[in-house]
Amino acid sequence: MDTTQQHTLATIAALHAEQRPDHVAIHCEGRRTTYATLHRESNRAAHALCAQGVVRGSRVAYLGRESEHYYTIALACAKSESVLVPVNWRLTAGEVDHILRDSGADILFVEDEFLATAERVAADLDSLRTLVRLDAGDGPGAGFVKWKDGYPDRDLAPRGDRDTPVIQLYTSGTTGLPKGVVLAHRTFLAFTEEMRRHGESWIDWRPDDVSLISFPGFHTAGMGWFMHSFTAGATNVIMRIFVSEEAVRLIEELGVTTTFVAPAMLQMMLTEPGVGRHTFRSLRKVAYGAAPISGALLEKCLETMGCEFAQIYASTETGSVAACLPPADHVPGSPLLASAGRACPGNELKIVDEEGRQLPAGQTGQVCVRTPSRMLEYWGLPDATAELVRGDWLLMGDAGYLDENGYLFLRDRVNDTIIVAGQNIYPAELEKALGEHPAVADVAVIGVPDERWGEAVQACVVLRPGQQATPRDLMRSLAGRVADYKIPTRYVFADTVPRNPSGKLLRRELREAYRGGSAPAAGQRKGT
Repeated sequence: MDTTQQHTLATIAALHAEQRPDHVAIHCEGRRTTYATLHRESNRAAHALCAQGVVRGSRVAYLGRESEHYYTIALACAKSESVLVPVNWRLTAGEVDHILRDSGADILFVEDEFLATAERVAADLDSLRTLVRLDAGDGPGAGFVKWKDGYPDRDLAPRGDRDTPVIQLYTSGTTGLPKGVVLAHRTFLAFTEEMRRHGESWIDWRPDDVSLISFPGFHTAGMGWFMHSFTAGATNVIMRIFVSEEAVRLIEELGVTTTFVAPAMLQMMLTEPGVGRHTFRSLRKVAYGAAPISGALLEKCLETMGCEFAQIYASTETGSVAACLPPADHVPGSPLLASAGRACPGNELKIVDEEGRQLPAGQTGQVCVRTPSRMLEYWGLPDATAELVRGDWLLMGDAGYLDENGYLFLRDRVNDTIIVAGQNIYPAELEKALGEHPAVADVAVIGVPDERWGEAVQACVVLRPGQQATPRDLMRSLAGRVADYKIPTRYVFADTVPRNPSGKLLRRELREAYRGGSAPAAGQRKGT
């Protein structure tokens, strides 16, 4: 019997502490945390959570950047059967309020940088019993250290199994309302287990790896990449925020061997002064996602970084990698570079029509994935869960087709998601906010190609008769109401935006008009 199939994040933490106690688990801003220390301190935190009334299923929220303390709290939740709710620190107070209110979080850990937002929101939340300042005292995390000080560091009694909820990540749907995606222990274990079982190493983590975590931990890319590296017993180098200059320095100085990035992040690293083959000599594999890689960028990456590349196709709801374009397919000039890859071992892909009937190779429809890593549910939203999960299959919200060899080619985003440097942005949320401006009669928000970020957010605005507004006016109206990174950076003023007879926005028509950039379509004019 394969005993790995019985592991949880909690049992893996104990196993690493026993087998490789002195190996560095986390490196953050020069601080090194060994696997023995990570296990011991997450035990203390788990005992503290239990002592303060946290029970099975309790939600524990975190508002701050990532560090060894963040992942200690994540493991403490795994050991106490509570569920970590990471909160995007870039959100407004209103958006933070929704997540804390929706999750019903009992405890909120917060870094001092975001304390004002936390206190403002907490004042009106009856469900929130405790607010813990991580940084209260001397040095990063001093308040958290004091909070758990005095609790035992012994192992807790075995708690939970692979299907026990452990993380609740918030994502926004096409309505713009954040939904809690509930993920179980198996989400972070199944992918690597299936890769090993099938003898594949398209994407892999090794005990001697030094893994750079460049995405934030409130994002499935950041949380998932850390957890996969953690389960392998690797060293995780945590970036509290991605800065290309810092990423290059860490790779060179710490001997980083593997990382996960967006193509835009690769582009930024390659344009840093002084980079060359010597800078990236330690890298053995780079995974990337959120967008395909251009042939020109791939050639430059292969020449300068000299390592293997793998493309990831995933979503928060799949929990882990759904499909992958393996390193062997990363050949400059290959038509496969336009694909999202093939189903990973243990997963399946299919394309269905509007009635749910499976389509043959070459025909475009809705992409569906069957994977053991998928989410348990949308928290408190059974109808939304039922819309997304059909039996064992998950609807991806993307339109595409499979070729005769099983490679997935995406044609459009069914849900209109905009992806800027790996961050998901949802048009409906911005359209609602812009539509509340007194000068705006109608508005449509789309993503347009951007050489640096992959996509940029563009608003196509129809003004009311006799009203005037500039792009600066509209941007100011959004400040403080939506997160800064969501605010459109490009504006087009139009006489109309395309809608079907029932009034539904036809964003696809707008995307087609701007596919080559942001030149105005007929009847439209650029904002200045």
